[in-house]
Order: sequence, then C-alpha cells, then structure tokens
Amino acid sequence: VQLQASGGGLVQAGGSLRLSCAASGRSFSGYAMGWFRQAPGKEREFVAAVTWTDGLTLYLDSVKGRFTISRDSAKNTVDLQMNTLKPEDTALYYCAANRRGTLATRLFQYDYWGQGTQVTVSS
Repeated sequence: VQLQASGGGLVQAGGSLRLSCAASGRSFSGYAMGWFRQAPGKEREFVAAVTWTDGLTLYLDSVKGRFTISRDSAKNTVDLQMNTLKPEDTALYYCAANRRGTLATRLFQYDYWGQGTQVTVSS
C-alpha cells in the first residue's frame, strides 16, 4: 500500500488549498481514510476522516465548516479541501489508511501512512 500526499503550499490567511492523497496497492473498499497534521514542536493530531465505502465523515472541531474531506473511488484519491485558512493551520499534513473502516482519530488506529505535505499559512 502506498499513499502519496500532495497539494501543500504557502497561502495567506483566509485563502484556500486542496490536498490530495493518491492511494495505490490494493482496493480500499471497507477502509477509512484520514488526514492528520503536525505543527513544529507539537504532536500529530487528527484533522478529518472519511469511510471509503459510504463517505461518512468526521472532523476536528476547529476545522468544521472550513475543511471538507472527500474520496473519489474511481481515481483512488482522498482530498482535503481547506478554506478560510488560519495561521494555526500551518503544519505538515499526512494522509493515512485504516483497515477497520472506522472513523478513527488516534494515530495507532491507522495502518498505512503517506509522507507529509507542508501547509504554511501566513498572517
């Protein structure tokens, strides 16, 4: 299984970015996919998750209404649309896959991880 995250960059506060995670190596039917982030000096934290089969979602409270997670089964991608970005959203963002298909929020509940993509929001 390989997860390849992309789409990070530098944006001003209030702007938008769309991250994409390309998943390969197997069928992800029954899986759940998540996005996590890690800011300098802080622990990695859950941001959002989506179930592959039926598209159920879960979000970190501080990103609700600003971020949207979605999956495209035809392309095998999971996207994170981030709007109204704030400086505190600055972090390295990771995508991950969970074989149990649950909307999990803990790092140990995910089985596969991609490399991070940097998001920097300037004030």
